[in-house]
Amino acid sequence: MTSDSRPRQFLSEINVIPLVDVVLVLLVIFMVTAPMLHRGLDVNLPTSASNNIKADERLIVTIQKDHSLSLGNDPISLIDLRTKLQEAKASNPLISVYLRADQTVPYGTVIQIMDEVKEAKIERLGMVTGPKMETIQADNIGISP
Repeated sequence: MTSDSRPRQFLSEINVIPLVDVVLVLLVIFMVTAPMLHRGLDVNLPTSASNNIKADERLIVTIQKDHSLSLGNDPISLIDLRTKLQEAKASNPLISVYLRADQTVPYGTVIQIMDEVKEAKIERLGMVTGPKMETIQADNIGISP
């Protein structure tokens, strides 16, 4: 008997492993490229005479090493700070305050200024920090590794 005389059986199963491999590679490619496409758009916006949308007003309160206060670039006392913040809140209900404090300023002083901001009924308060430096030693700031 020859091998051609018996009936052939066809393979009726589809091998999906190569399909899964291709789909996974495409998924990885899309996951890597999608954030890059969304972030880097450069758009020149048109101008309008009827533009009535204002950017949020921001106030920056700075506490220096010697515990002196500044509102923007102007020195200010703690008593005057609350009145200035209340005036700013009255003129713009959506005002934001950013607090910059020297790292040597005691925690209680920072909390006292934060309380002044909250007493002025300002809800948007942010803390300004610098970039993390990798050369800071953990034992210099009292944290055990």
